[in-house]
Amino acid sequence: MPEPTEDKLSYRLITGPDTREFCERISAALAEGYVLHGSPAATFNGTDVIVAQAIILPAAIASADAAVATAVDALDQADEEFDGEGHA
Repeated sequence: MPEPTEDKLSYRLITGPDTREFCERISAALAEGYVLHGSPAATFNGTDVIVAQAIILPAAIASADAAVATAVDALDQADEEFDGEGHA
């Protein structure tokens, strides 16, 4: 699984006119190990359709999932230790 590095960000938002060059940029990022994140967005600036696609490294997903799991475990632990008294 590709890891983020100084040169390789965990998250990128690629934007530009809806052209072959834009699709090539996305394809190149996928070849580097990125995965699509969410749906693409499109708008019209009066002349061109401008598109945007978020991409992330799978390691970023795993890291975020692990952080959420740790936070949920901590909340579960706190609930078990709570004696029912305190401020609401």
